[in-house]
Amino acid sequence: MITGVGLGLRFDFLDDVLARVEADAPLGPVRFFEVAPENYMRRGGFIPAALERIAARFPLLSHGLSMSLGGLDPFDDAYMRELAAFTRRFGVPFHSDHLCFSGIRGRMAHELLPLPLTVGAAKYVASRAREAEDRLGVPMVVENITRYVVPGRPELGEAAFLAEVLDRSGSKLLLDVNNVFVNAINDGQDPLVFLAEIPLDRVAAIHVAGHEKRAGTDLVIDTHGADVVGEVLSLLTWTVERTGPVPVVLERDHAIPPLDELLAEVTRVEAAYQAGLAAWEARDRG
Repeated sequence: MITGVGLGLRFDFLDDVLARVEADAPLGPVRFFEVAPENYMRRGGFIPAALERIAARFPLLSHGLSMSLGGLDPFDDAYMRELAAFTRRFGVPFHSDHLCFSGIRGRMAHELLPLPLTVGAAKYVASRAREAEDRLGVPMVVENITRYVVPGRPELGEAAFLAEVLDRSGSKLLLDVNNVFVNAINDGQDPLVFLAEIPLDRVAAIHVAGHEKRAGTDLVIDTHGADVVGEVLSLLTWTVERTGPVPVVLERDHAIPPLDELLAEVTRVEAAYQAGLAAWEARDRG
């Protein structure tokens, strides 16, 4: 069982991680790495070989970028076969992807586009999640996204929509607490209200990341290009107090600092995680 705090593995520091792995040097509190299979599938040479060597020391989680769970196009057969082979090769406990759509008619937008908050959309994306799980042979986990518009007229609140998808699909949740925070701030809401409304017993893993405010506006953008703010770490602690030990991933995709600075950030996340675990253990004893 993978628990503790891990780091999203990016090409920017792949060489540095590999060098430390091969030297058996410390990597701070990192307990595992999360990888996007699309960055390693259909490749040969150094990059997949490096991942093999890292995976010999650290367990991996698999987090996808392009399944387009809410999309109207059928799943790409070649993609699904290669993804299934990847999950088998590295023995990942589950595969996660975003509760969104990413393109139409074979064209990818390379964005995580929001779904309508309707019962019909929940039924549809749940059926796609079940199909993906059957084809991959590992449990399918879905992630809540940031969104800057809600398409169409909502029939459900966002928390109710998420719960509907989880209930109908049988999937678990990759809970991104930074996404919860960004949406709440942009909507003028309390993020704890959303967290209290979703089924936290279905959380399989948690993401944390940084965000930035767009200059000249009050809009907060989920950039994954800044340090995790204290409010998001507090949400992590609050959540882990209720979920218990689950894997927590620090994501950083832009303005990536040197590896030692990232590991210092992992240490901050680890402290928030451990505070949540201590509170969870106290609640359990009580």
